[in-house]
Amino acid sequence: MLCRASRAASLRRPPPLLLRGGGASVLRRRCSSVSSPASDDAAPIPAAYADHMGFIRDVAAIRPPKLLPDLLQILEERGESIISPGNRKGMVPLAIPLAKSCSGAITALLRWPTAPSGMEMPVVEVDKHGVYLLAKTVDQFIHRVLLEDDDLGSQDATSKLLNASAGARGRLYKEGDYTKSKISSRDIYLLKKVGLFPDILERKAMNHFEKGDHVSALVTAEFYTKKENFPGFARPFVFNAVLLLNLMFIF
Repeated sequence: MLCRASRAASLRRPPPLLLRGGGASVLRRRCSSVSSPASDDAAPIPAAYADHMGFIRDVAAIRPPKLLPDLLQILEERGESIISPGNRKGMVPLAIPLAKSCSGAITALLRWPTAPSGMEMPVVEVDKHGVYLLAKTVDQFIHRVLLEDDDLGSQDATSKLLNASAGARGRLYKEGDYTKSKISSRDIYLLKKVGLFPDILERKAMNHFEKGDHVSALVTAEFYTKKENFPGFARPFVFNAVLLLNLMFIF
């Protein structure tokens, strides 16, 4: 999605604000886009997912996220193909592949050499252009997917995904939680109840920008770049720089 400034102050076209994915959610772009406490009735880990658990524990030398089996099952239910964690083709060294979409993008976990607090193993998307942060934790990714499919998906698809993550459902999201919250928009719900997501902050900044509220757009973009929000990722600074460049063509 290319979002351009509504007015140009010169003959040159203003540079695009590069927002990946577009639409309502980056977590729904598929084929059909801190660990939590373990439950007492946790289901056995399917054999198909044991490779990932073992790879993270024995090769990456870090404790696997407790909800990793739920995440893998949800990715399958969304039409992605589970791939071996040892499949390194096209992968950056620190990424542990989980599943591949029909577009060729790979959902992966990022194994930091020294993980920032609260981002021990973020969920990322890897394609030929780079690495994009989807969620700071597995819990946040699952929470967002369940919420969005409850709100946007068909009744059958929603039930299928919620059942696929039955172990996480009670701790993270129950069907109808968003409606019961009376919060005005899904983005606001996610920011208040789940956490910070790059595409949501970019969308908020863009909405302000397109409405002509440039001060709010700048404030949102500046907040996006705070180092404690998305440490280790350069995209917030690129987005902020491009936003500032677009403003130059207006003023």
